[in-house]
Amino acid sequence: MVNDLKPRERMLIQGASALKDSELLAILIGNGSSGKTAHDVAIDLLNLAGDNLHELGKFLPEGFASISGIGYARASILTAAMEIGRRRMSSLRPVTIQIVSSRDVFLRFVDRLSDLPHEEFWILLLRRSNHVLAEIKISSGGLSGTVADPKIIFGRALALRASAIVLIHNHPSGNPKPSSSDKSLTNNMREAGIFLDLPVLDHIIVAGKQYVSFADEGLI
Repeated sequence: MVNDLKPRERMLIQGASALKDSELLAILIGNGSSGKTAHDVAIDLLNLAGDNLHELGKFLPEGFASISGIGYARASILTAAMEIGRRRMSSLRPVTIQIVSSRDVFLRFVDRLSDLPHEEFWILLLRRSNHVLAEIKISSGGLSGTVADPKIIFGRALALRASAIVLIHNHPSGNPKPSSSDKSLTNNMREAGIFLDLPVLDHIIVAGKQYVSFADEGLI
């Protein structure tokens, strides 16, 4: 019987789409330990993530390794698999070469930022008529903050002769509401942009599949 086969054997016969989430994870885990099969370990891992693959995608290697039966070698394989999935989703989105709304910016960054367990700060540099010039990661931080140095941001923008800047960062908490420090930074950046004749058009905060645009909210 096909259903009596191990997940790897079933996948070869029926295809990956026929397997449950736990069975796909079991293939990545490889072997069980301490009296548990790889599938048992996979179920434990899913339970830790609330049976939610989106939440599982946020795990660092340490999170995977917290499950009995998963060492750091297997945790690295699982982390790599999650990152491949994230990059595949990003590559499927049509790339907008001209920014006409805050949603255009959100769609460029949601797949790379939405499920990160830490904050990252990016800038989107624009040519005239808001055509995309470059995307640059400025910094990576912790769970509740990251560094966004105006000298670095404007230095990169001026070096590439950008005409305008959009700021982007994520909130791992899932709440896109701007903090007081977000507002202060944005105001300082806006004023510096006016002085340098390099306008900061917007600041987008990504939180899961939600976002807040400072421009849309009248905050910039």
